[in-house]
Amino acid sequence: MSTFGSPGPLPSTKPVPPQRGSFPLDHDGECKHVMMSYLDCIKKVKGVNEEQCRLLAKSYLACRMDRNLMARDDFKNLGFKEESQQPKQSEIGETGVKGELRW
Repeated sequence: MSTFGSPGPLPSTKPVPPQRGSFPLDHDGECKHVMMSYLDCIKKVKGVNEEQCRLLAKSYLACRMDRNLMARDDFKNLGFKEESQQPKQSEIGETGVKGELRW
């Protein structure tokens, strides 16, 4: 057969993992119970970003960090606010339907 028009031999490259977002899988299921609780919470609230689900997500990440399944990092770097910084509903002073977007 003719190789006219073929790209030729492909260069050999070694894959490089990303700097963030790459971590070992939980093969032993050490944090599976927390993950399943989080997924149940998300199903229960139909995908709305509820406080109870955020706390489960935070505990799942803490479980992974405690078992060296991901690098230890501050929760503020992972998208969580510190408890003292989160405003309470009474401090906000707005009323409305839970999960409603306000412009």
